[in-house]
Amino acid sequence: MRGDFCTERKIMASESFYQKAFVTDILENDIVCNRCRQQYYFTRSNILTFRTPIASDTCSAKKENSVPPITIPVSSAGYRHDACVICEKKARKLVVVPEKARCEMFVQNFIFMKPGARCCPCHIHNGYFVEDVLKSGVSSSLRCYTFFDEIGLAEFLESLRDVAKRNGSVRLDFDNDSNMSDQDYINLTGLDRRQFNEVVSYNQDIKTSKSRSIRTCIAVLLVKLRCGLENKIMCTLFNMNKWQIRRAISSARRALLKDFVPQNLGFGHLTREDVKSNHTRPLAKELFSPGYEQDPPVLLVLDGTYIYIQKSCNFRFSRRSFSMHKHRPLVKPMMVVTTSGYVVSVLGPYLADSKNNDAGILNHMIRNNTEEMRDWLQDGDTFIVDRGFRDSSEVLGDIGVNMEMPCFLQRGTSQHTTQEANQSRLITKVRWVVESANARLKRWKYLNHVIPNTQIPFIGDYVRIVCALCNRFTSVLSSGNAEEDQAMALKMLHLSKRTNELQEFVESNGLSNRTYSWQKIDAAGFAQDFPKLSDSEIRQLTLGVYQVKMAKAYTQEHLQDDGTYEILVNEDLDGIIGAKIQSRHVSSKKYSCWVKYEDGVVISWYCKCKAGARIVGCCGHITSVIWFLSHARHQDKPVQLVRDWSEHLEDAARVIDDSDSGEESSTEE
Repeated sequence: MRGDFCTERKIMASESFYQKAFVTDILENDIVCNRCRQQYYFTRSNILTFRTPIASDTCSAKKENSVPPITIPVSSAGYRHDACVICEKKARKLVVVPEKARCEMFVQNFIFMKPGARCCPCHIHNGYFVEDVLKSGVSSSLRCYTFFDEIGLAEFLESLRDVAKRNGSVRLDFDNDSNMSDQDYINLTGLDRRQFNEVVSYNQDIKTSKSRSIRTCIAVLLVKLRCGLENKIMCTLFNMNKWQIRRAISSARRALLKDFVPQNLGFGHLTREDVKSNHTRPLAKELFSPGYEQDPPVLLVLDGTYIYIQKSCNFRFSRRSFSMHKHRPLVKPMMVVTTSGYVVSVLGPYLADSKNNDAGILNHMIRNNTEEMRDWLQDGDTFIVDRGFRDSSEVLGDIGVNMEMPCFLQRGTSQHTTQEANQSRLITKVRWVVESANARLKRWKYLNHVIPNTQIPFIGDYVRIVCALCNRFTSVLSSGNAEEDQAMALKMLHLSKRTNELQEFVESNGLSNRTYSWQKIDAAGFAQDFPKLSDSEIRQLTLGVYQVKMAKAYTQEHLQDDGTYEILVNEDLDGIIGAKIQSRHVSSKKYSCWVKYEDGVVISWYCKCKAGARIVGCCGHITSVIWFLSHARHQDKPVQLVRDWSEHLEDAARVIDDSDSGEESSTEE
């Protein structure tokens, strides 16, 4: 140890160490070289202290009054700087473990980490250990005891105090992944952890501050949209002021509209070939473009949805935003989806008066070439719509776009013809996806509530953000199997060209006008030769699941208190069951229906309701009779039906007899 090889003076923390190491006396003017100093600190690391040595400008190593270390029986790690403290790999690049990560390791696994401990960058995310590290702990060698001096222990306790204060004040902490599970992410934001991190990666331009990070801004907006909470409650959950919540929502909204939404929504974000190959259900291709094998047209489903708003003191705006259909003020975004349920674009929102009906909105979109949709569309493309678009046929015809719409009921008639009902069923078999897309949109509770009028300028932005998130992260609403869809389409097209033979038989013999002796009987003991069918076989008759669901509700209407199913029937004809089913809309109306069967097979059906003449599937009234007689009554356990909640409510129409009231009063006495 010679001063000639040293370039700067270092403080000596222990004279006894050098005396033992070099067997010599330490003079006041001696200088310690770098090699000796490193050897001293390497030996000294056997005792862990969380206090960093303070450099001195003095030239000599002076003896200090040493304080006995405090020994704590807690495992400790982080003595080596050349290897990862977690996996013990000697990586080229190691990072210093942040203080909040060390405190988190102590809280979760009761392991101290020395200040300056290093680990691989993959173990750290946003200043915290990733979830796998916290679950597995430290795999490197641990020491059974931890040594503190008084100052080091005080400093570490102060760090724990800061972490405890921070965790106690922040209710929802999206910066620390370990604080919330995947289910917490889904419940609060509608996205799981991986999806949330992907959204954050698109928005790195958001300005951060002491009260919020990029992740917190995105989380505030998503929690607001998903849960529909008031800003007061958001302030409590995120420990922020009202103006901070508003600024976070505004920043996240602008950032998502800038980068994330254009890549996942709009006519410009996907090509026609992508729609035809990836977002069109095979069933729709077979039903509406069977002759196109090389270059099939694009099939799109359109419908408007409703976002409810408050009443306005601006009378002109109040009149124009009031919907005579819903009898309340609202605005209308126009949804354009594929036959698989993928949202191509959202236009609007529009006003809700008569000038802004569905047809008027579509005409406005075409004439103004919104999002350059006329350049995107080509001759032969098909729009599948409902009856509200009836006034758009000429506008669509001018640009070569076909329109498929359910038929209207002819004036003076009470029932669609078989051909009309069959054709309408082909359309509704595909058009339901837009209704499901609207329902998926309303799962974000903020859009399902009444939105304050101050937020009207941003309703379109919120709807587009939610639709972009659904496109990116949720599964398709209707995919289907190519072989099954092709078989079903061929079956539906074949049936749509046939006539209803049972309807002709009923009308030719005057069965619908004949006065029957309808008898209320227990269906459980009626028509024992009626075929037994499984759920899948019933769905083959209905060509869908909606009618089966409605059949259970109609069955509930006729189910008695003792569990028996009573319907009005007649047995005048062999192999044909006639029944009367209560209407679900009008109490005074009952629908007469007939079902023909033989040799264990249901052959045909006919109902007097508007769509009851179709043979491409059947209506809910007929399904109710078939479902109970062929399946429900043969089950060992009672079928789970819709619960009647009226028993928990008072009924002003119910009159209590004097005898009943007397018995009740005597019982109470």
